Amino acid sequence: MSAPHLVIAAGGTAGHMYPAQALAEAMLARGWRVTLSTDARGARYTGQFPKGVEIRRVASATFARGGALAKLAAPFLIVGGVVTAATRFLSDRPTVVAGFGGYPSIPALAAAWILRVPRLIHEQNGVLGRVNQVFARHVDRIACGTWPTKLPAGVESVHVGNPVRGSVLVRAAAPYPPSDGTIRIVAFGGSQGARVVSDTVPLAIARLPDSLRARLEVAHQARPEDDARVREIYDKAGVSAMVEPFFPDMPDLMAAAHLVVCRSGASSVADLSVIGRPSILIPLAAAIRDEQTANARGLVDANAAILVPESALDPASLSEQMMTVLTSPDAAKRMAANALTQSIPDATDRLAGLVEELGRRET
Repeated sequence: MSAPHLVIAAGGTAGHMYPAQALAEAMLARGWRVTLSTDARGARYTGQFPKGVEIRRVASATFARGGALAKLAAPFLIVGGVVTAATRFLSDRPTVVAGFGGYPSIPALAAAWILRVPRLIHEQNGVLGRVNQVFARHVDRIACGTWPTKLPAGVESVHVGNPVRGSVLVRAAAPYPPSDGTIRIVAFGGSQGARVVSDTVPLAIARLPDSLRARLEVAHQARPEDDARVREIYDKAGVSAMVEPFFPDMPDLMAAAHLVVCRSGASSVADLSVIGRPSILIPLAAAIRDEQTANARGLVDANAAILVPESALDPASLSEQMMTVLTSPDAAKRMAANALTQSIPDATDRLAGLVEELGRRET
């Protein structure tokens, strides 16, 4: 008897791809065959997926970006992607299709709906994304990462939490590092919000007292176009800083950090909760549904994070918030412990259980 087959549909950003990777790891361990359906953007994040996962690139598009020609071409690309996915499903029928949001998930989810393949969606944020809104009434199960999640009227869901990768789980509840030597800060903004973090965090750190700056090690994830100016600010401030467009060892860096300054993307919040670190969270103002504020609510209410709206963000106030955490080791440790109270380390197993439940319907 052949192994059951899960097709994971995801792409666009790390926020969609990281929980998809976590589910892929879990289902391979449970003896399933796993295929990832994504597009060129999503394929940038596949380097850390297990080698047993088959990667299929399927064309898709969004109406939210690009010029008039791109918007005109979008429906044709989507339809072409759906036809491609459906054709593949006819020759290699999935047992279950799981969508994680983002427009690259459209073709596989639409093909699964047409062919009546059991299907679910996982919403990472506190508000359904556009694609998940479209499919919410056309799937067998909706799994939510952030709770509560705002849903359309009459739609029910299951709270499973946000799956985190194995590289995060092995650092779950990592002891908070001693504060009597080097102090480590991690700063990142995600694929859509990195510029504001790069505009503000280095200047805020430069305002810290000399005695504190001399002890700092900063890991700052910045876009290539911001790299030179970010490095220059740290250099002028005498701060030891690693500035890179991507850190493959981010779980290691986070576990070693005394403070994390970042956007409140759902995956970032989940990683902070599972590892247990104090954070300053800056919700993405451009998020149409303000989902990042909803994502941050649990950590903020638990006194594990400081919320700074982007409208109130400036180097002076951010520097003061950093000082509050970095000069109060006992309070920082309490924030780290409070973060752990918001974690759901078995979120991946909960989601994998839903996949297996749907898979039994297909057999």
